[in-house]
Amino acid sequence: MTQLFYLADLFGVAVFAITGALMAGRKSMDLFGVLVIAIITALGGGTLRDLILDNHPVSWIRNDMYIVIASLAAVGTVIWVRLTKPIHEKGLLLADAFGLAIFTVIGTEIAMQHNVPHSTAIIMGVMTGVAGGVMRDVICNEIPLIFQKEIYATACIAGALVFIGMRQLGTPHWVDTGVAMLTVLLTRLAAIRWRIALPSFHLLDRD
Repeated sequence: MTQLFYLADLFGVAVFAITGALMAGRKSMDLFGVLVIAIITALGGGTLRDLILDNHPVSWIRNDMYIVIASLAAVGTVIWVRLTKPIHEKGLLLADAFGLAIFTVIGTEIAMQHNVPHSTAIIMGVMTGVAGGVMRDVICNEIPLIFQKEIYATACIAGALVFIGMRQLGTPHWVDTGVAMLTVLLTRLAAIRWRIALPSFHLLDRD
């Protein structure tokens, strides 16, 4: 199960690195800028989680495969886009949803291993899933997706809650992981497909 988690983590890193590289491309950055944005997107959430949990050294420092995978995914994205048509937006959203599901459950699992309260584990799961994207968007002068109407962080919360709840039931770990990831994935895809969004807060002037 540990090996499966590791491979899933690397897949999430690759997916988020691709989204970062594409964002950098939209901003017409050079190759160095593409690499920086891709790595921040892929590793930012996990780094912040590990720092808060005092989980040292953080994952990409003790294992350089994370940097290698993120860099290869970024360079591969640049080559792919230059040689072929740009990656389809729907395909990118689907890949992003997979990455979100993987990182949310991994972040929640790591937090639970540190024996933190369940509320903290949920926050760590959400942070692992979304913080890298927030950093990417802020650097690229975009409004982060989690602050817009689309259901994004909410899907992470749902998945983290399901994972924690199922762990309490004593079901097999792989079942808990699969169901929790599926919860995040289906919630996110449903929001994209049917444009489901949280209500907005509009402050009206009273003149």
